[in-house]
Amino acid sequence: MSTTLNASTSSGFVQTADTSGTLELQSNGTTQFTVSSTGAYGTLKSATAQASTSGTSIDFTSIPSWVKRVTVMLSGLSSNGTSLFLVQLGDSGGVETTGYASGSGSRTGETTSTAGFVLNQAGSAASTFSGSVQISTTGSNLWVTSGVLSRSDGFANSFGGNKTLSDTLDRVRITTVNGTDTFDAGTINIIYEG
Repeated sequence: MSTTLNASTSSGFVQTADTSGTLELQSNGTTQFTVSSTGAYGTLKSATAQASTSGTSIDFTSIPSWVKRVTVMLSGLSSNGTSLFLVQLGDSGGVETTGYASGSGSRTGETTSTAGFVLNQAGSAASTFSGSVQISTTGSNLWVTSGVLSRSDGFANSFGGNKTLSDTLDRVRITTVNGTDTFDAGTINIIYEG
């Protein structure tokens, strides 16, 4: 027997006479989570991609409370200065700008930050960066990050860190250490999952 729970149907409960033993949870006719004989799996949710061609920060808000992992994807990210890129986390109280333990390194050196997850160690206004940032919770609002960015001149930066939020994660910000350099190229998006 297969069972489907769907909040958008009048009955909200559908049983199918088969032998799959599958349970599906749907919203407006779209499967959000499936439990089958091979295990449970859900759908990755994508935010709307944002052009990183202006402004000093880019925010992704309204992240659901059930999220356990967020991936920030950067393609051709650049700014008009040399300040390092940061990812900052936030909750209902806003974006938190202190209390991070993070570091980034490449073959040219290392750097650390307590103001956010620092993504790159060095660069120039002409450099562009591409890669992804994995941010996962270990529970109790503690989040850890890791990832690698490639730089347009051939260097690669690896990074990692942790941060305990005051409350449940609901937003992610991409900015710079000085907070004043302006983005001038690229695209940023996030995907999240429970």
